Amino acid sequence: MPWLVPRPVDLAAEKALDRFLGGLSERLSDPGVDRNELVRGVLAELVYGRPYEDLAESAPLAALALDPRNVTFEAEYYTVTDPQKFARVKPLLWLWKVADQTPFGQNIHAGVRLRATLAPFIFKRVGKNPKFFQNVEFSVGYNLELGDNVVVHRHVLLDDIGGITLGDGVSIADYANIYSHTHHVLEQADVTLRHTILGNGVRITYHATVLAGVRIGDDAMVATMAVVTRDVPPHAIVMGVPARITRVKVRPECPYCQEGAPHPSELVPRLLDRKGNPDFPEHLPPGFGVKAPEGR
Repeated sequence: MPWLVPRPVDLAAEKALDRFLGGLSERLSDPGVDRNELVRGVLAELVYGRPYEDLAESAPLAALALDPRNVTFEAEYYTVTDPQKFARVKPLLWLWKVADQTPFGQNIHAGVRLRATLAPFIFKRVGKNPKFFQNVEFSVGYNLELGDNVVVHRHVLLDDIGGITLGDGVSIADYANIYSHTHHVLEQADVTLRHTILGNGVRITYHATVLAGVRIGDDAMVATMAVVTRDVPPHAIVMGVPARITRVKVRPECPYCQEGAPHPSELVPRLLDRKGNPDFPEHLPPGFGVKAPEGR
């Protein structure tokens, strides 16, 4: 969905928001700060509107629930989770999650800005202008890489335990699921981590699922409710369970095309049979694969 120019807000409120987020970023940048104490203090203000010390005295159980040290995440029970890396991001994941349930987090303008402030301190790499909406879930956070102008909508699951890379301009719609780990069909405890890559300009639409280890090429699109089980070439539109190519975008001036790469407008006859449903990937021409984002 196109992102319009932000609606004007009260100038005094905007200045207060700038001070709050600027101070939060400055404190998080301090290597000596105790992130658990910082987060419980911020949450006491957001949830109860008073300092943590006052809350601890008058409502100790409420105060206890705000301190990340008294909270457990599912990832802490995974054998593949790096304890040291997760301990560093856990307080900020708790701040992200709890803040989403407050009026502050439900405010699109304030919530998006708060999550953009937290993102560089949680994720492995963050490009310019990230936009996250409410109730996005992560497995560990520290294995997620973002390009520029990534948009992630409500109730998305980013299972980054095995690594997820989102290229420039990726858009993920509500209730989509992106995985990076898989279980053996006979031995559930046998877990395989697989890095999942979404190339530049990829669109994942409502309720779609991308399974672990899949590479989706630049400018490709995954249709609503589709389940992607294997790699998708650039510019392809995939639908169904399991997802198959049904269309190929024709973009003579695609901003995401690799220099010198063949354009799908030249390959449509070879990509699609009369039903528009090739037996992927056998029908793909040589070299029409997915290039990992830079640095991978």
